[in-house]
Amino acid sequence: MAEPRRNVWLLRRSPAARVAIAMVLGGLTGAALGTRLGGVGQVGGAVIGLIKTLATPLILFAVLDVFLRSTIRGRNALLMVGIAGINAALAVAIALALANTLQPGRFLAVPAGWAPSPEAAPGVRPVHLLDDLIGLLPTNPVDPFRGGSVVPVVVLAVVTGAALRRYKVEQITAGKCEYLVIEAFVTGALRTLERMLGWVVALLPVAVFAVMAQAVGTEGFAAMRGLAAYLGVVVLGLTLQVGLVYQSWLVFVARVPLREFWGALRAPLACAAGASSSLATLPVTLRSLKAMGVSDGSARMSACVATNLNNDGILLYEAMAVLIVAQAFGMPLGLGEQLTIAGLSVLASVGIAGVPEAGLISLAVVLTSAKLPLDLLPLLLSVDWILGRCRAMTNVVGDVLGAVLLDRLGVPPDPEAAETSETLDTRPVEGSSRTALA
Repeated sequence: MAEPRRNVWLLRRSPAARVAIAMVLGGLTGAALGTRLGGVGQVGGAVIGLIKTLATPLILFAVLDVFLRSTIRGRNALLMVGIAGINAALAVAIALALANTLQPGRFLAVPAGWAPSPEAAPGVRPVHLLDDLIGLLPTNPVDPFRGGSVVPVVVLAVVTGAALRRYKVEQITAGKCEYLVIEAFVTGALRTLERMLGWVVALLPVAVFAVMAQAVGTEGFAAMRGLAAYLGVVVLGLTLQVGLVYQSWLVFVARVPLREFWGALRAPLACAAGASSSLATLPVTLRSLKAMGVSDGSARMSACVATNLNNDGILLYEAMAVLIVAQAFGMPLGLGEQLTIAGLSVLASVGIAGVPEAGLISLAVVLTSAKLPLDLLPLLLSVDWILGRCRAMTNVVGDVLGAVLLDRLGVPPDPEAAETSETLDTRPVEGSSRTALA
């Protein structure tokens, strides 16, 4: 009797197992019932709608939380930003090169009956940099949340966060603590939104079942070929980022033996593969960095303070996935538009770091901001449980690489970065894969 109970426990504890089972059952149901299933795939669209609704305010409070709770100063901060910027640029280059060269979107099956909306007319549109930048600025505090556009939300969040940060400094200088009320509200709102998103993410197996059943029922198993191409190209991109970009840093700059580096990463990578979250892996990552001899200041700067910057896994995935969706719908994008989408992906990946299924959630926001259809997104859910783990492992390697580079490049650790108001709490937050920083 012990083995069946153990299997049931594993099923309850493993979202990946539930999604995989839902994918198989949906395919079998679609093969058996065919077109008699009707519009059951709309269930997946409803789940995506909920995710998009919650993701936009989540980005706002995530950015505010960074401003209120992080201290980033000195040469270490500039070096960390420089390293993260180079890695992000190379991740975007890999994503655009693979997506444009291999064109995996050609193999994805477009939902039956789809027609382009007037707001998302296909074709390459001219890019006017100044006009486009001005058009991204919010004209009022409501429209960015109504339209789900990431850039105006981030602009509002940065301006508000900078003002709140200044207010906090003034309060501390004057020996007052009224800022704690605002800080508690922002943190509470962020945790509440994360909990709500956790509930929505728990519905993903239902959405995957419905979407897979309708896809197989209308298109047959040909849809699986497109998903395999999509999955293979994204995994190839993440592999190149880790195997080529990160290892080049190690060999030519940090001069760290690869065997030593990857040996120390076994535990963090195993944890990231299980939790599908780089922040949930944070305690294990810090222990591994300490075992490698990396200073506490460098470890905390990269893995804690700058964790929102080390999201190359999410960034590469989003930039590539958006182009693949555009290819599937026959909506060619020029280089300027592709770079704009890459910029949107950077903002989304910075603003939504550490949230369960962060890549999937921010992808919905980026697609909306780029005025591309969300119709294919439910179908992509069926393999996102695999990609989520690949993204998390890539981000963990980026965190560790950043800490090693800070240590090896001769910049002394910033003592104030190690003595910020955050203290690591290794207990997992109930209902979320995010590690608490309280």
